[in-house]
Amino acid sequence: MGHRLVVPTFFLAAALALAGPASAQGPDFEKVQVRAEKVGEGVWALMSGAGGNIGVSAGADGVFLVDDEWAPLTPKVKAAVAAISDRPLRFILNTHWHPDHSGGNENLGEAGALIVAHDNVRRRMSTDQFIEAFGMKVPPSPEKALPVVTFDNAVTLHVNGDDIQAFHVPPAHTDGDSIVHFRRADVIHMGDLFLAGMYPFVDLTSGGSFEGLIAAVDRALALAGEKTRIIPGHGPLATRADLRAYRDMMVTVRDRVRPLLQAGKTPAEVATAKPTADLDPKWGQGFLKPDQFVDIVARSLAAEAKTRR
Repeated sequence: MGHRLVVPTFFLAAALALAGPASAQGPDFEKVQVRAEKVGEGVWALMSGAGGNIGVSAGADGVFLVDDEWAPLTPKVKAAVAAISDRPLRFILNTHWHPDHSGGNENLGEAGALIVAHDNVRRRMSTDQFIEAFGMKVPPSPEKALPVVTFDNAVTLHVNGDDIQAFHVPPAHTDGDSIVHFRRADVIHMGDLFLAGMYPFVDLTSGGSFEGLIAAVDRALALAGEKTRIIPGHGPLATRADLRAYRDMMVTVRDRVRPLLQAGKTPAEVATAKPTADLDPKWGQGFLKPDQFVDIVARSLAAEAKTRR
């Protein structure tokens, strides 16, 4: 089974929120501040540190959100949006199904927003889910929280003078990830394909793949220029150089872990070998401890190697 992860703040909050009022010891959403930062022409990022970063397109056509945080933060998200625009919230696009990115769907869907996502996002939100790494059960979402419009490969929204393209990538963080490209504004929202300044999390029980994560980042790098602003799923706003460093780190880890697996080591033994020791001071300060991250990488690579046989 490998290492059981310490549940990070944004997933702990989900577990507590889903557990109901008895979880009075959980994170205090009342103290969370949602702040806005302009990242491009007509585009802002909303960040709180408590859940996934939100992308905002605002203009004459209304407001379009990429992800929408936890449900308890909906009033603060709406207040932050209102400070940017007095136009109605028309569209929400979920980068993937995890509740720290889609938790506001029900509230905002009931208020009239049209929710868009990849086919697999609706499939997972419609049924019981289990995130093994955190031992976390997630029940089906209410009907109003489900994406109304789903797509297979890509969808483009022509909103506020921008052509905003969301395109699905093969299994990476999950099996339903989308990258969102604000073409005119030169902004890319990565969802949890990119955790800025920290080791990534691959949700293997949601169909994720470490090799797929590297490939997804390569897709984003091909779109980005030197001046492109990048909104990560968690962490500070980033540049193409930041995303490139993240990608190079993942390739280095893959190329160190794979030979250990080929030598017959189990994922737990690979983690014990500390193949990321020199990388940990820079990348290992996030919610994933280095050995936990390596264990996930090793299990992902081992499963993929077995499939190829």
